[in-house]
Amino acid sequence: MFLVDINEARYMQQYNEVELSALGMAIATVVTIAEILKNNGLAVEKKIMTSTVDIKDDSRGRPVQKAKIEIILGKSENFDDLMAAAAEEREISGAEEQS
Repeated sequence: MFLVDINEARYMQQYNEVELSALGMAIATVVTIAEILKNNGLAVEKKIMTSTVDIKDDSRGRPVQKAKIEIILGKSENFDDLMAAAAEEREISGAEEQS
């Protein structure tokens, strides 16, 4: 798992859902994170919204339209079991490193 995915999962553990959003070229990264969380069984897709937003481009002196995506993910039914198993795995590997 990527560090970001772990942080998103921890956030979901506390709040039951997480909203991922991105503009322009960062959209691919957000979609990848959402897919990893879903494929690992941690999240279910609740809502996906797309739009365009005007961003001021200082070099051109005028607004530029950028694509925007917002993905809302909720905890999967197995979320708590998967997080508990991951925590147990970290404890075991931490104990092995200390010995």
